[in-house]
Amino acid sequence: MSDAAAAVEPFYAVELNRLAHQRERRGLPVIHMEVGQPSGGAPVAALAAAHEKLATTPQGYWESSALCERIAGLYRERHGLTIDPERIVLTMGASGALLLALAVLFSAGARVALARPGYPAHRNVLRAFGLLPVEIDCDAATRYQPTAAMVAALVPSPAGMILTSPANPTGTMLDAGELAALAAVARARGIRLIADETYHGITFGAPAHTLLEYEADAIVLNSFSKYWCMTGWRLGWAVVPAALAETFRRYSANMFLVPPTLAQHVALAALEEREELDRRVGDYAVNRQLLLDALPQLGITGFAPADGAFYLYADIAHLTSDSLVFCRELLDATGVALNTGRDFDSLQGQRFLRISFAVSTDETRRALELLAGWLRRRRPR
Repeated sequence: MSDAAAAVEPFYAVELNRLAHQRERRGLPVIHMEVGQPSGGAPVAALAAAHEKLATTPQGYWESSALCERIAGLYRERHGLTIDPERIVLTMGASGALLLALAVLFSAGARVALARPGYPAHRNVLRAFGLLPVEIDCDAATRYQPTAAMVAALVPSPAGMILTSPANPTGTMLDAGELAALAAVARARGIRLIADETYHGITFGAPAHTLLEYEADAIVLNSFSKYWCMTGWRLGWAVVPAALAETFRRYSANMFLVPPTLAQHVALAALEEREELDRRVGDYAVNRQLLLDALPQLGITGFAPADGAFYLYADIAHLTSDSLVFCRELLDATGVALNTGRDFDSLQGQRFLRISFAVSTDETRRALELLAGWLRRRRPR
């Protein structure tokens, strides 16, 4: 096994999801709040498009220029930006977009900065590519996001940096001023910026800004998995500088051929279903408020500000010294599946857990009831 392979850590959400499905196969109930996926599927009209295309269209290799044009229109509608559709590269989810970005931009041994806590696949894919993650410790003082001052203090300067807003696991966002400041520091120090904007569209106050508003040459990643509720369809995109678009496409063709054909048809339809999808974001907002109101009554009071996405990142150090053990025991006893903070922070994650509230409101209420009963019966350890 290579050194890079050995450095890739477990993805505990996948393990907990596997245990949850094993429980379901035994006929026991589970409330899935451990993985970052909407419990509802793709919009109704998008599923109808899938049935129609399955019946009428060959599912061979294909890349939809119409979808690239429609995604360009999304940036015009949301952010007032004019993006050439040729700069949009369709990918196998945002994960595929990240692989392409790292392969195109960096040579083995390059240093790439990112926030801790942060999405574990960012850190682990860097290691798998032979790149060196430079983790910036972020906490409540900076709303769990890196600041321009933190990046300016990195010596030597990293070759790149991954920004995520709204962030996984914290749900925190970078406002316009901080994004502009980060872009300015990166420009001055020659740091290539990659923005993971997978959770755009899911916010609970001000809408999210795209890094492209402040750095035209940034690489921006997005996905149909979250706002458009198409997790299993495995479709995303990257917005790349015009000078790199052909290179990205060349790499993509060799690594993935094309994204799933049916998913591209479905995405075209899903992009027009904003009313239905915004109702789902409204449901997430209700679930978020239920958790914020109920968890303090259970003694869980330390949260990251959940500006967007569909997560609460909660400090449970007063309840356990190992949140992975806590999550396993909770699942086994109640069927409530949550995720350990160890996925997101190798130093402090054992004291945190992540709760996904992209489930139904009834499931959220039931999960709180089960958690409350279990905590009453359980002694802290």
